[in-house]
Amino acid sequence: MKRIRTLFVIGCALFLSNLFTSDIYAQDKTDTTAKEIIITNNPEKPDPNDGLSESTRQDIKRVEDAQVAIKNRSDDRYRIGFQDTLSIQVYRHDGLSQTVSVNPDGTIRLFRIDNPIVAVCKTERELAYTIETLYKNHLRNPQVNVRAIEQRSQPFAVIGAVQKPGSFFLNQKVRLIQLLSLAGGFDVEKAGMIVQVARIGNLSGCADSTEGAGENQEIEFLKYNLADVIKGVQNPWMEPGDIVSVLVAEEAYVIGDVIDPTNVKLTGPTTLTQAIAMAKGLSKNAKTDKVVIERQEPGTPIKTELVFNLKDIRDKKIPDPLLQANDIVLVSTDRGKAATESLLKALTGGIGNLFFRFPL
Repeated sequence: MKRIRTLFVIGCALFLSNLFTSDIYAQDKTDTTAKEIIITNNPEKPDPNDGLSESTRQDIKRVEDAQVAIKNRSDDRYRIGFQDTLSIQVYRHDGLSQTVSVNPDGTIRLFRIDNPIVAVCKTERELAYTIETLYKNHLRNPQVNVRAIEQRSQPFAVIGAVQKPGSFFLNQKVRLIQLLSLAGGFDVEKAGMIVQVARIGNLSGCADSTEGAGENQEIEFLKYNLADVIKGVQNPWMEPGDIVSVLVAEEAYVIGDVIDPTNVKLTGPTTLTQAIAMAKGLSKNAKTDKVVIERQEPGTPIKTELVFNLKDIRDKKIPDPLLQANDIVLVSTDRGKAATESLLKALTGGIGNLFFRFPL
């Protein structure tokens, strides 16, 4: 009897031991599973849209998808900028429709919307989507149309030797020849050979609208040949803020023994002999074997003298040199010939009087 009782106690002890061990193992598995679940359900970055309704989530996604699609598409649609005036129309709610100007900080304010809305850099459709989303809190299925009725954020200026200098506000991309045509074309009498473009940087406020935008950007000067622009050989795209200047014709000067010393406007490639012709030719005492072009190197005080023989140019032994801005052409006098003629005039009182007094 005592033996049976001992075996019963040992059996109970073994049963309880197995039960306790099983519970610990099960608890350990449970804890491990729980840890896995906690890690799985707690991402590092929380969802910013938690707590929003499903319809609001869809509206936000629709706006984001539209913005991404528009940014990835290289089209020419106008993007709203500073100083623009916008017409905001809310269908079936005339009281909410209004005309607003884009503020200096790039935002607009609308009725029943507490916070300012960023408008700059968006297309009209993008801004309409944004406004529709914000009006969801006040209206049922709002429909909004945005139109930029005054587009003043893409200015261009044309100055200098043109018919109608001024500023132009455009809503599309434009080439150099188109800007010149808007200014009435170049002034034939005053225009020189150079068109200069001062690129002052991005004025639209959109970082991706032009390269290198920024407040500290240096002004870039680009030069083009007017004749090449007219022919279409050089006809670059312009950027908002560009200032196009058709430079007034530079001048060269012809002095010395020419009939009419003058300044010559370099409205096109002008050679030495052409400049002398513009001065009505050489005087009879002109020395043709040593015609000097005095030239100052740009940006330096250094002057050089280039000597030419007009007979060699006429015989095509040397090329007829092109004049540059501020060149001085000096035609010297044949002193010996001039002295002889002066002596003859002094002795006779002039060639005309000589023949008058002593007719043949």
